[in-house]
Amino acid sequence: MNHDDARQYLLGQGEAYEDFPFGPDVAVMKVLNKMFATLAMEDGLARMNLKCDPDEAVILRDIFPAVLPGYHMNKRHWNTVLLDGSIPRGELERMIDNSYGLVVSGLPARERKALQRRTNQEIQ
Repeated sequence: MNHDDARQYLLGQGEAYEDFPFGPDVAVMKVLNKMFATLAMEDGLARMNLKCDPDEAVILRDIFPAVLPGYHMNKRHWNTVLLDGSIPRGELERMIDNSYGLVVSGLPARERKALQRRTNQEIQ
């Protein structure tokens, strides 16, 4: 998965949108004003920050050398994922889906249910 593929998949999440609060070099993907990912290029390599369950975050770091503690994020809840081709696309999509799901599950019930109705998605 390259930068453009990642961007397209991130923006394909229900009501996801892109914002640039940190400048033009870092895209912040949000749902209902809550960040669920960042996407940036550094030295020609794309990288994403994704929210993650703390236990799973450590496991993913052990399995994949391209998964690191979240850069400029709470390292307990966020991973930085280097898009260097070493992680299978399906696993990257699963990580993105989980990040989105964790953020949405933290929304107030009213907002979560309204989002589910609008996007016709099953949300945890």
